Amino acid sequence: MELNNIIFSLFLIFFGYFFSKYLLLIFKKSKTNLLADNQFQKPQAFHENSTYRLGGIIIFSLLILVFLYLYFSRNIFPSEYVSFCTLFFLLGLVDDLKISMAPKFRLLIMIAFLITLVISNEIYIKKTGLEFLDNLVAIDIFSLMFMCLCFLFIINGSNLIDGFNGLLGIHSLIIFIVLFVINLINENNNLIYILFYVSLLTLIFLKFNFPKAQIFLGDSGAYLIGILIAISVIKTSNLNPSISPFFYCILLFYLFFEVFFSFFRKLFVVRQSPLLPDNQHLHMSLYKLLLKKNKIKLSSNYTVSICINLIYLSLIIPGIIFMNNGLFCRYYFFSLLIIYIYFYKMLYKKVK
Repeated sequence: MELNNIIFSLFLIFFGYFFSKYLLLIFKKSKTNLLADNQFQKPQAFHENSTYRLGGIIIFSLLILVFLYLYFSRNIFPSEYVSFCTLFFLLGLVDDLKISMAPKFRLLIMIAFLITLVISNEIYIKKTGLEFLDNLVAIDIFSLMFMCLCFLFIINGSNLIDGFNGLLGIHSLIIFIVLFVINLINENNNLIYILFYVSLLTLIFLKFNFPKAQIFLGDSGAYLIGILIAISVIKTSNLNPSISPFFYCILLFYLFFEVFFSFFRKLFVVRQSPLLPDNQHLHMSLYKLLLKKNKIKLSSNYTVSICINLIYLSLIIPGIIFMNNGLFCRYYFFSLLIIYIYFYKMLYKKVK
């Protein structure tokens, strides 16, 4: 790595740490309810103390520094990252500020943003790994619908698993590192820098979120992480055609299937709106089971994050090893979905 990149990396780490520390201190000293998560009765709430949703603001602020540095030092301007991140950060910030917005209306805004951004940035996937789907995405309108759906799954998946200390932070860090290594090996230099600095920003956030949560990501942070993952995966897939598209499905299976499975579970089993939150997700069931078995204390929800991410990492390793084998990746991806359903049903029965 060049000297100026090393210097900027060190600056980013130290500035990010002290910026986060003093921003948190300012909010604590002011004792304001602004951005404070103190609604303990929510079905998805598993914390005991009021915690500020500053993660999104911190990551977005540092991300601006990264984009400015890349532009002035390397003439890299990732317009798709800038536009997507800005709009979805602001959308999430509305919820963090406790400005009331109906779930259906928020979903419509998301779709409107995605249609506009996908078209203006010419975001597309070159191949899907399925011939009939490749033929469909060659049609502009279907390609647009498919891209919007992919983004919706990852953004909402990120927001859905956010809630336990380190769960989304560690999960996204694993994904960013895997993508970084792939692009490093294949010398996709522009994307390497973005993924490297995004990984640093995730580590800075984790310093204040894991194991004890001093700050939360909030919706703004979760949407931001989801956008960064989605764009990075799409760009990595397009830049590395020798890697099976189903490998990226393996990499994203937890984020994707949490939303997919939750949607149909709420619709046909619980019989409630799929847009309303509940406390029956995989990570929540594992938390309840560990509490029931007296394996963890009420304040130790970070244990669930460790367990789930260790299992996730072990499950994606075969996919990493055989990422160029399309047939293996395809069948292994569907195997992972079956494994998820099995563990979910097992946890649900034990907790019930």
